[in-house]
Amino acid sequence: MALRRRFTLLALTGALAGTLLAPIAHAQDKFIVLASTTSTEQSGLFKHLLPQFTQATGTEVRVVAVGTGQALDMARRGDADALFVHDQPAEEKFVAEGFGLARQAVMYNDFVLIGPKSDPAGVRGKDIAMALKRLGSTGTAFVSRGDKSGTHSAELRQWKLAGIDLASAKPAGYKECGCGMGQALNIAASTNAYVLSDRGTWLNFKNRADLGIVVEGDRQLFNQYGVIVVNPARHPHVKKDLAQGFADWVVSRDGQAAIASYKIGGEQLFFPNANQ
Repeated sequence: MALRRRFTLLALTGALAGTLLAPIAHAQDKFIVLASTTSTEQSGLFKHLLPQFTQATGTEVRVVAVGTGQALDMARRGDADALFVHDQPAEEKFVAEGFGLARQAVMYNDFVLIGPKSDPAGVRGKDIAMALKRLGSTGTAFVSRGDKSGTHSAELRQWKLAGIDLASAKPAGYKECGCGMGQALNIAASTNAYVLSDRGTWLNFKNRADLGIVVEGDRQLFNQYGVIVVNPARHPHVKKDLAQGFADWVVSRDGQAAIASYKIGGEQLFFPNANQ
């Protein structure tokens, strides 16, 4: 009888321990992997935004910040639960191919052409096509991310609008770094080169040296961000409900207000436009 009571006590102790540990294990599992562009990370937006989401929902967000093209590839492989990126044509293709659920617009900012404050190429103004055409014809140093990111895709579109076919011949000063926005800006700062950047990363960039904004305000430089939940029909392990919770929150009144409140030096970096 004593032996039986001992086994019963051990069984009850084990059951109680399992009951107590279950909520801890569940809490540890309450996270999503978010594949996102480097601009949302390097601008400082996520440090501002994600703690507010976690506080509101209890869900942790583990960010993998890469170029938009790499983020989309991650999601195609099922290595992310959701996407937060900025290449609308590529995002719409991703959804059309069945890899993602509905794409939702979240916010926008713009791209700016950064260059030496003295503007040796004489491109200062609002016309990005004219600026790139001049940079191309003069062989002025230009740093391209060259990483299939959303910014790189936007840059390629601008060169095309400027009438310059990079596939056939790159301008003499055109250099690809295959790197993130912060690194591209560092290279431009150290070599006195021009570079296309999203405004958010530029505003948060500290190592500016002699660089400044030389072209801004062109409608072609509009930069839209979207959120997509990865399709669990493609990858059953995707945390669809938690990921959808994130997508719903960033387009909600609270999420949009949190985005709008992020500023550097009093300047707003991103402008919410969900459901517009």
